[in-house]
Amino acid sequence: MLDRLTSMAVFVRVADLGSFTAAAAEFGLSTQMVSKHIMALEQQLGARLLHRTTRKQSLTEIGYLYHERCQTILAEVEVAEALTEQARAIPRGRLRINAPVTFGSQSLVPLVTRYLREYPEVEVDLTLSDRLVDPIEEGYEAVIRLGPINDSTTLVARPLAPYRLIACASPAYLAEHGEPDTPADLLAHECLGFAYWFGTLGRTWRFSRDNCLYDAPVSGRLQINDWKGLLRAALEGFGITLGYEAALTEALSAGRLVRILPDYEGPSRPMHLLYAADQRMTPKLRYFIDDVVATFA
Repeated sequence: MLDRLTSMAVFVRVADLGSFTAAAAEFGLSTQMVSKHIMALEQQLGARLLHRTTRKQSLTEIGYLYHERCQTILAEVEVAEALTEQARAIPRGRLRINAPVTFGSQSLVPLVTRYLREYPEVEVDLTLSDRLVDPIEEGYEAVIRLGPINDSTTLVARPLAPYRLIACASPAYLAEHGEPDTPADLLAHECLGFAYWFGTLGRTWRFSRDNCLYDAPVSGRLQINDWKGLLRAALEGFGITLGYEAALTEALSAGRLVRILPDYEGPSRPMHLLYAADQRMTPKLRYFIDDVVATFA
């Protein structure tokens, strides 16, 4: 069965061009198929639409009326399709995101609020967690992960700027215990530990200077699984903390914390934006990915 809208479009062009052959060339059809479209319409309507001669096709009286209505219908269909295409291009719906707690609260939330202001038809469900999250199994459309990527066969991993850490302590702590001059001096200090650091990062802090690496063994009596708790302990003068640089800006500017070992680059961890390799790229996800990569690349 022939599609009626296609038959209408073919009929309109035959009438406008006055030729089956010209219409066939425009649609990439055979003249026989063009004839079938016209005959199908005439059978459905029970009336002849065209006077057929060997030289030219001309409209019957009913054909004139039908031609006018077809033009209106086809124009409305074109407008409807354009509106649908436009709607598909507008970000909308719920977007589920997961990110590490400190990075998420300090750096990602401002981006998310800007994104939501720009796209009012999107809702964001942002979960902040420092555990290893599987985007596919747990239903997240986008995940920001710290550390190496071992499941890249099922995920797209977009590299972001490394998660940089710096060492800080309060003026009161430094006044009582002195300020370390080199990374090796940290072994004599109370170093606050983040309970979610796995491997050697928790007990060895790596610094760099002039392309040389310095692995500094550290020890401390306090480990906390929340960055705000570590920051509070540092502000209380209990020890030296190693924290996300963006999260320390306010305390450093106010003088409540002092960066130590300023001539050394602190440790950094790779950071990626992850999403399923076979995930349908909806406008809400594509625009979010573009914003994150543009901001944190």
